[in-house]
Amino acid sequence: MKRILNNALNRFIGIVERGGNALPHPAALFGILALLVLVVSLIGYLLNWHGINPANGATITVINLVSVEGLHRILLGMVENYVGFAPLGIVMVAMLGIGVAESSGLIKSAINALLIRAPRHWVTFIVVFSGIMSNLASDLGYLVIIPMAGVIFHSLGRNPIAGMSAAFAGVSGGFSANLLIGTIDPLLGGLSTEAARIIDPQYYVMPTANYYFMAVSTVVITIAGTWVNNAFVEPRLGKYTGDVMSEPITKLTPAEKKGLKRVLITLLLWIILFAAGLIPDHGFLRGEDNSVLHSPLLKGFIAVLFLVAVSCGIVFGYTTKTFRKHGDVINGMNSSFKGLVSFLILVFFASQFVAWFKWSNLGMILAVKGAGILQNMEIGLIPLVILFTLFSGFINLFMGSASAKWAILGPVFIPMFMLLGYSPELTQAVFRVGDSVTNIISPMMSFFALIIVYYQKYDSKAGIGRLIVWILAGLPLGPEAGLYYHG
Repeated sequence: MKRILNNALNRFIGIVERGGNALPHPAALFGILALLVLVVSLIGYLLNWHGINPANGATITVINLVSVEGLHRILLGMVENYVGFAPLGIVMVAMLGIGVAESSGLIKSAINALLIRAPRHWVTFIVVFSGIMSNLASDLGYLVIIPMAGVIFHSLGRNPIAGMSAAFAGVSGGFSANLLIGTIDPLLGGLSTEAARIIDPQYYVMPTANYYFMAVSTVVITIAGTWVNNAFVEPRLGKYTGDVMSEPITKLTPAEKKGLKRVLITLLLWIILFAAGLIPDHGFLRGEDNSVLHSPLLKGFIAVLFLVAVSCGIVFGYTTKTFRKHGDVINGMNSSFKGLVSFLILVFFASQFVAWFKWSNLGMILAVKGAGILQNMEIGLIPLVILFTLFSGFINLFMGSASAKWAILGPVFIPMFMLLGYSPELTQAVFRVGDSVTNIISPMMSFFALIIVYYQKYDSKAGIGRLIVWILAGLPLGPEAGLYYHG
């Protein structure tokens, strides 16, 4: 029986891998989809596809983009589509700050301190937690946390593969969760904003839209990952019997310790400044109507992230001498942008696809028709959430990039859910759950080969329930981010 199951699993993985490999590059995929929108807009125009806007009863017809007017609009709007695409500026500004903090060595040292100083019986918990938190710096967890977890477990006489498995669960399975706002939050929020504006041109999805849910998820994933690793994974692996000798763990240098202390002081000063601007009535950081939730601190969170990350990175860098002149700080920003080149290319094609999809009215008609089908089915919110979670997880098996998937799915499902009365923030949260839970089993995950290399060092042979509970409790997903949309 076990052999039959293993063979079936291997065949399934093979099908998934071949299917994923058959897909073109994400940028090329968006280019193809954009051209497909042009063709479908012509077909829809000729066949008189239409729908009824439930908000005002107006008839929505397909706009033919393969026309003189359509061609003019495409040529005149191409640059504006690109530079005005919401996620572009958000990610670029965020990565400037993260680049300084990362190149200074601050993020790596902070995670090292967390792992090295962990009490022996808390090691698994800290490893999983560090893996989740590492997505603040994008791919740092894959490059640092996972191999370091193996070294730490091995030095404690535990199976290093169990340590790397625990770290992998946190880094990959908990990729969307965090106690802080990471780079993925503004990116998905920007894409969700673009999608929501198909229905409501003024709608804005804040980077903090899913913060409450993701912060709680961090705790739940950490506890669950620790329990699974200690109760099942490590006992199943047993005692490590390989011939790889344990490595000494590099402790923090005096300069790094001094730098981290100064960073804590810097963070404290920022907190005092924010508190002084928010706590008093009519504080200088309060927003319209004297509101905290509408404050520039939340609405302009990317600018805040940039300022905090840059200041902390500079303090740590000059303390540890990784920064010796202002040019080193600029080089840190440069290094973060080197990894954005493929993203900038992808965004060009994605922005055209999203804009053309919106201009053609195909997105609106598809949303109206899809919402009508779902309303007639009367399946309710919970079954809808389960189906969309499963669908997102299945797509993730074939396509690795979360932003690329959401740029395709968002313009379809966000308007559809809005017409059903559910908020873009809820739709985004459901997608994030489905996208994260299958990361650790997806052969299309970009670091899959690297993880295999890590494991081969020691062995040469080598989620959805939380959201349902959250919905049933009627809790908001983040600041001013409810479950329902009231158009």
